[in-house]
Amino acid sequence: MCGIAGFLGPAGGGADFEALARRMADSLVHRGPDDGGSWADGAAGVGLGHRRLSIIDLSAAGHQPMVSANGRYVLSYNGEVYNAAELRRELEAAGVSFRGASDTEVLVEAIARHGLRPTLERLIGMFAFALWDRELRELTLVRDRLGIKPLYWGRFSKSLLFASELSALQRHPDFSGEIDRDSLCSFLRFNYVPAPQSIYRGIQKLRPGHLLSVRQGGEPQIEAWWSLAAARENGAAAPFTGSEDEAISALEDLLGDAVEMRMIADVPFGAFLSGGVDSSIVAALMNRRSSRPVRSFSIGFAEDDYNEAAYARAVADHLGTEHTELRVTPDEARAVIPNLPDIYDEPFADASQIPTFLVSRMTREHVTVALSGDGGDELFGGYNRYYQAPAVLSRTALLPEPLGRYAAALILAVPPTRWSQMLGPLPKIGAIPMLGEKLHKIADILGKSPQQAFCALVSQWPDPAALVTGGRENVDAVWSEAAGDLSGFAARMQFADTQTYLPDDILTKVDRASMAVSLEARVPLLDHRVVEFAWSLPQDFKIRGREGKWILRQVLDRHVPRTLIERPKMGFSVPIDSWLRGPLRGWAEDLLSESRLKRQGFLDPAPIRARWGEHISGKRNWQYSLWGVLMFSAWLDQKMA
Repeated sequence: MCGIAGFLGPAGGGADFEALARRMADSLVHRGPDDGGSWADGAAGVGLGHRRLSIIDLSAAGHQPMVSANGRYVLSYNGEVYNAAELRRELEAAGVSFRGASDTEVLVEAIARHGLRPTLERLIGMFAFALWDRELRELTLVRDRLGIKPLYWGRFSKSLLFASELSALQRHPDFSGEIDRDSLCSFLRFNYVPAPQSIYRGIQKLRPGHLLSVRQGGEPQIEAWWSLAAARENGAAAPFTGSEDEAISALEDLLGDAVEMRMIADVPFGAFLSGGVDSSIVAALMNRRSSRPVRSFSIGFAEDDYNEAAYARAVADHLGTEHTELRVTPDEARAVIPNLPDIYDEPFADASQIPTFLVSRMTREHVTVALSGDGGDELFGGYNRYYQAPAVLSRTALLPEPLGRYAAALILAVPPTRWSQMLGPLPKIGAIPMLGEKLHKIADILGKSPQQAFCALVSQWPDPAALVTGGRENVDAVWSEAAGDLSGFAARMQFADTQTYLPDDILTKVDRASMAVSLEARVPLLDHRVVEFAWSLPQDFKIRGREGKWILRQVLDRHVPRTLIERPKMGFSVPIDSWLRGPLRGWAEDLLSESRLKRQGFLDPAPIRARWGEHISGKRNWQYSLWGVLMFSAWLDQKMA
């Protein structure tokens, strides 16, 4: 895993392009502490920089930027190609000689031999890279299919800049850091900035499965080389027609191969283990394929409602992994908060960013690579909203609109904490975590269309454009038109989440947290072969009644007793709600003060202060929407200082 940076600008001019590319890349030393390099052609106006975290071939033969043997291509690459050994054998059979054993060399030589597009179609992996074609004088930026690895780019003056993180772009003299108020609207809705937007005007995220090509002095051309829509269409055209048992076995074989590929490393590796379905499947399949006990890592908290450590330990004991558990005190967790703006580099407000960083930091003390279970919820229907929201809408569809609004108002009139207290003694219902908050979510979607309901479910502020001075929202970011012909509300939500929430929240969170401590996180459930297989399955193989991830649970049943896994979904977070009323209250009050918000000049203080008052009084739990404002305000303080 690595960090990349560079530019394509006016030729000549006397600038030391190689030194500039190196300065940009060196801001990413946390992504690649083992080595750094740069390459430039002043006559062509191009500079490529690289920081290396050595995983495969730890020798100098893996140094980047790397020039192909024929001298035509120069590559600065971040990621892992898991089928590199197979591709290498094919290239060697065709007469290609290799200097080292890195997947970087396999990638650049495959491109030199077969071309870029044919090579991309063969890759199994996660990656973001910059390729300079010295013959055509063309720069191409490429991002992997699911957006596991990040890649920003932007045009400033006559230069095109690119990097793994925004901080590297800021090292270039042409960079201009004007905050994009429209992107800020999107951030306040989702608590992340959705692609292709970034927090800065003029900078974009390259979308997953896309590539950008540009020649010196020309305009960038962006095209998709893989798409989720095509995977869905192919799955519908050629659906899985076997039995349930055949589907379970096929998925187990596919996941096993994906996991085994991601165990290839020249450094120690392990697995994140929460004790949930996804991480337990990964750990179980790793253990089956390892000659020694797999290292597993989990994190525990003092607050019982947020503590999954006992579940992880039970699964680890059953599998026989070499388990390490970090017990974190509230003070230790809160100590991370001042560092979040630097770790995430643009406003980001998924509160599980805190435990994700803590477990990454602890894991890095023992291994350099960790496998993660991310992606299972989106692909196989694991989020509660996938079965709860369709059930609510179907049961209330015949209600007259005024009656729906009245029912919603009645639910919202009672604070969530009071609902939890009143319904707590009831069997089954009372055991649901954050019951009152979930009732309020149900009220938010009563009487709405599926698209409106989904927007309400994923939104932190209902009208963020009203909050941002001079901001307009990109409404297309919420609901992809490509999902419009999908039958079933749940499938449409899964599709939309896989295109937006997964890369821009979940994978961003894991990438920044792990890379901040120079840990490589690998996600076998997002092997594109698994993704494509998932979209070929009948929907009731994913969601059956009120049970999500049905087929994944059947695979896991072959390795771990169901009694160790079955429990209400907890998520992976910290008690931001009570912290804001307690030990973080002074910090939050300062960042949310009317005078500060007015001085910053981006947000209307009135609705923020209103929610803050309701939150600290206990009337409502506005932790997530307030956390977004707090993370933006804290980021603004650090980045704009």
